[in-house]
Amino acid sequence: MRKISALGLDVGKKRLGVAGCDGMGLLATGLTTIERTSFKDDVAKLKQIIEERKVEILVVGLPYSMDGTIGFQAKQVQKFARRLSQALELPIEYVDERLTSVEAEAQLKAQKRFSSYDKGSIDRQAAAIILQQWLDCR
Repeated sequence: MRKISALGLDVGKKRLGVAGCDGMGLLATGLTTIERTSFKDDVAKLKQIIEERKVEILVVGLPYSMDGTIGFQAKQVQKFARRLSQALELPIEYVDERLTSVEAEAQLKAQKRFSSYDKGSIDRQAAAIILQQWLDCR
């Protein structure tokens, strides 16, 4: 079985939720949350994670509208993801991320790890859900 090294990203205006997977591609886990400051800084922080984990692909959550269309926010995420893909020299794949933040919050509450003050934990968990969906579809 071939090793898989993917990074899941929940892209927001203020933060990037980041998740990684085990080498077998079975389990996704939230790794960190990057507070977005500038594109250059975002790339530098991601590059460090990518080098450590030997990442081969970026899996980005795409926020489709509830009716399944690609709205303004999804277009912004695609634009950012294309720039990231070029800067990091990695391919990207998209996963429908509708309601992942709601699901992430529910999972954290069930695990007694939820805090309304820690938005980063929701972003990390959402990134893990995005990556897990991608892994499950493989």
